[in-house]
Amino acid sequence: MFGFLGSVLAFFISVPLSIFLAAPYIRKYIAGGVCKSTAKLNGKVVVITGANTGIGKETARDLARRGARVILACRDMVKAETAVSEIRDTTGNQDVFAKKLDLADTKSIREFAENFLKEEKELHILINNAGVMLCPYSKTVDGFEMHLGVNHLGHFLLTFLLIERLKQSAPARIVNVSSMAHHGGKIRFHDLQGEKSYNRGLAYCHSKLANILFTRELAKRLQGSGVTVNALHPGTVSSELARHSSVLYFLSKILPFFLKTPVEGAQTSVHCAVAEELDTVSGKYFSDCKPAYISPQGHNDETARQLWNVSCELLGIHWD
Repeated sequence: MFGFLGSVLAFFISVPLSIFLAAPYIRKYIAGGVCKSTAKLNGKVVVITGANTGIGKETARDLARRGARVILACRDMVKAETAVSEIRDTTGNQDVFAKKLDLADTKSIREFAENFLKEEKELHILINNAGVMLCPYSKTVDGFEMHLGVNHLGHFLLTFLLIERLKQSAPARIVNVSSMAHHGGKIRFHDLQGEKSYNRGLAYCHSKLANILFTRELAKRLQGSGVTVNALHPGTVSSELARHSSVLYFLSKILPFFLKTPVEGAQTSVHCAVAEELDTVSGKYFSDCKPAYISPQGHNDETARQLWNVSCELLGIHWD
């Protein structure tokens, strides 16, 4: 009897103790890869969309610390100005600014690009970071389904409008924040706007697959230009991105141990933006600061070309 009780007591002591001892290693695994580059960015101009919070803000902070002139392109200017003040204070870099950009409105995107091109003579790094996730069905100002419109078409148009400045500033880089969720995506050309059937989880996956396909097709078109483009999965990060899902938001509050912090989530974005070994690498996909597996759908060149053409038609642009 006493032997049995002793075994039970030992079990209830050893399990929590094992978890306690293993916790630092588990946390390190969850935190993922760290950008090891010490590259400085003095004299470089950076644009980061959605940089007023989460991994966008931490990416901006890191690049500002490296000496870059950083422009936070954001929809919420109150939060953006607050982020600018915080980044200036923590990095000592006063060359950090906020500019209005609403990716759900092509007029706003064109106005941002027009003003940027008037004010800035160079652009060395464009980080397409902003995004929406799990939105109830809704449309952008121009009538695009929200996930497709913001996560893909908005950044497609922004990149198109800034691409010549990037080429003039070469070597330059474009970084597209995608997601591991692209594995669940499919480009449904017969119902691209989700009007026939809509699932907000799948809509997010579809848009993240579009990021991958855009990256790979753009890389082909930029060969020899001195401009590279890569995509990435930041990890499962505790951020405001899950605000449309009460379940995910609740889990992020009670289980933060199992999620990356925004600083940890920003590491692969920073890696793709500054790592010296990626100077000539283009059209790839990264996670935890190393190459990652792309889904078979993400490797479909014909789908990528068709998506490119359809995107140009929807936006009313001609991009060879």
